[in-house]
Amino acid sequence: MPSHDARIPLRGAAIPTAVAGVAAIAISGAVVGSKGAIGAAAALLVVLAFFASGQVALDRLTRNNPQMMMAAGLLVYTTQILLIGVVLALFKNTTLFDTKTFGLTVLGCALIWTGFQVRAGMKAKIYYVQPGPEPERKSKSGRQP
Repeated sequence: MPSHDARIPLRGAAIPTAVAGVAAIAISGAVVGSKGAIGAAAALLVVLAFFASGQVALDRLTRNNPQMMMAAGLLVYTTQILLIGVVLALFKNTTLFDTKTFGLTVLGCALIWTGFQVRAGMKAKIYYVQPGPEPERKSKSGRQP
């Protein structure tokens, strides 16, 4: 996938996820307090970092070999989910922030990222066949028009 095509889903997913994350920070801050806001902010940063880096990695993996798109996509997505699971396990018993808001915000932002990435990819007009130049047409008399 050329790099200009990779930016379409990245922008289309990052902006709605950031908006939802800011809303989650505000709601968590109002409901749980400052620890809730810190947890939601940490979750938003984790999701944006993991999923944006995954999109960049997918672009790099498939730049020279686009036939590997499905395998690379599955590998990158599985790695992202496993790494988010590791982060959740590491912060399981932390007192730095509210872990419930952290987990719910990670889940919500990951779902929003995935949904909007699919939406942006489906709305993008990415050719699966590279259009070439138009063939030259000749008139009935055999001369160029």
